[in-house]
This record gives sequence, C-alpha cells and structure tokens, in this order.
Amino acid sequence: MSNLFDSHLHFDGLTHEGGPEAAIARALAAGVTRMIAIGGDDPCNAYAVKTAATHSEHVRATVGYDRGQAGAPYRVDALREHLDSQGGVVAIGETGLDYHHDADTADAQKALLSDMLSLARDYRLPVVIHSREADEDTERMLCEHAAAWDGAADRIGVLHCYTRGVAFAERLLAAGYFISLSGIVSFASADALREVARMVPEDRLLIETDAPYLAPIPMRGKRNEPAFVRHVAECVAQVRGQTVEEIAELTWQNGSRLFGWE
Repeated sequence: MSNLFDSHLHFDGLTHEGGPEAAIARALAAGVTRMIAIGGDDPCNAYAVKTAATHSEHVRATVGYDRGQAGAPYRVDALREHLDSQGGVVAIGETGLDYHHDADTADAQKALLSDMLSLARDYRLPVVIHSREADEDTERMLCEHAAAWDGAADRIGVLHCYTRGVAFAERLLAAGYFISLSGIVSFASADALREVARMVPEDRLLIETDAPYLAPIPMRGKRNEPAFVRHVAECVAQVRGQTVEEIAELTWQNGSRLFGWE
C-alpha cells in the first residue's frame, strides 16, 4: 500500500487517548506518513509548530490567522517569528472567509485574509484557505493573489475541506489552486461533492481529515484522526474509478510538492 498524506489536521484537538503522539503512532500504523499540522490563532500556531518540531520526520506545520481572529488584535509579526525561526513551517493558514457563521465580520475577514495573502507572497509559501458561503469574495481575492504571485506556479495554495460545486472548483483550478477533499465526500448527502472529486485533475487533488472534525464513513460518530484519511482515499478512489494505491500515491506526491516537502 502506498503512503498516505493527510494535508490538514488540528493536533491541538487531538489531546485525547494519548494525545498527538498516540495519534501519530496510529497514523503511521495505517500508512499515513506525512501530516500537515494546521494553525489558525496564536495558541494553535504554537501547538502546530511544536508538534512539527517534535515529529519532524512525519509532520510539518502551518501558521496563520483564521476568520475567528477577524476584528480582534492579531500580530503578523508573531507569524514572521515562526516563519523566520522554524524550518518546519511550510504554509500560511488556515485563513479565509466564512459568511455562514461570521457574516457580521465580513469586512474584517477580508482585511485579515488580505494580510495573510500578502504574507504568503512575502515568503513565497502556499496558503491554506477556508471558504464557506463566500464564493464571490474568495474567488476575487484568490485570483488577485494568484496574479500577484511570483513563487512556483504549483505552490500557490489549496482550498481545504472543499464543499462547493464544480463551477467554483473549475475557476479555482484555473487560477492555480489545489482542491482538498475531506471525509464529507463520503457522506450520503454529498453527491455534488463527489462530482467535484471526479473532475479534479490528478495533479491538483489532495485529501485530508480536518481532524478532529468530520470523521468519514465508516467512522462517523467518532473523533476524527489522521489514520482515518485512508477512508477518504478509499471513497475518492471509488468515485474516480481508480485504485486506493493510485489515489494514495498521487495525493502524497501532490501534498509533498505543494508544501515543498522533499
């Protein structure tokens, strides 16, 4: 079985059942050999960086501010400190726009996202984007970012936990972004998302758990963890008419390329 790459998980949410160390051990036993520890606020950023430093063979980190920090004081300099001092930080994020939960802070979210995109350009690092019910603003800002990007063409960023339709995915792919599918793709109600899973080009597809959230079928009702990314790979493979080994290999290669993981 090929190695698996979980491109998005929150180790600060995996403090149960032995904590991150035990979760990583279970992931390795399931063939998950590379994992991206996601930041989003100061405590999460620090936790992700610490986890990556402690488990450098198998974990890399992102740092950034998510939409929950919009309108509150945040320090881009704190992110620069992580970026300048930690070799295990490979992306900016997660960050983005969420008008489902936080529509009242839309303007502040856009200002924060603009700061995160500018930081990504400064460091030529990919961005990890959350977008929910904010397609128009997300697309506009990400296309502007892509037009200003002078880093590697295949390292602009990724729409994580993608939940929208084919047309939006096509426009983001055209701008140079990756699409990452979570356990939602396995849910019975996710026919439209499975259409997206079928159309994403092989060189732009990623898979993730978003652990501890969104456990895939057949693990629904359990706390999600990186070992369960295998079930996402199995679902995507079935939808695309490919083998699990093929999906594991191509998403492992894609994740390694996007995040500059040699």
